[in-house]
Amino acid sequence: MDVFTMAIWVGTLIFLAFSFVKNKERTKKALKMALGMGKGMALSIFSIIFAIGLILTLLPPDKIASFVSKQSVLLATVVSALIGTITLVPAFIAFPLVGTLVNAGVGVVPAVSFLTTLTMVGIVTFPLEKKEFGAKFTAVRNGFSFLFAIFIALVMGVII
Repeated sequence: MDVFTMAIWVGTLIFLAFSFVKNKERTKKALKMALGMGKGMALSIFSIIFAIGLILTLLPPDKIASFVSKQSVLLATVVSALIGTITLVPAFIAFPLVGTLVNAGVGVVPAVSFLTTLTMVGIVTFPLEKKEFGAKFTAVRNGFSFLFAIFIALVMGVII
């Protein structure tokens, strides 16, 4: 375990202890709520992990890399970004997935565009976001996020 992860764990335990000392009942109630939320998310998380495993079994990363490398960088970047916009994957799963693709030979620019749109653009979450924030705001936010994802990918291609 790295130092940063260890620091987060230690900090969390310190704040949990402080909360427990300050108000035992509210802390217990909060922990029960968190456990309930975790149980509710577990099925979704396991489903995503299973789906990604299945996809990577049917389409191995080296085949994906082979296909992407045959395309122009711009086309591969835009297509990767479009695929990322329609997929809903949490960041803690997206980073290892993209790492696997990069290790298999996918270029940095398409991989970053895929990763950035996975986490910034939400076609799947559009209805919920539209309900909460309105259609115009949601469309503008997703549009700008898509454009910034392409920009970020191109910048990362220059940096790396």
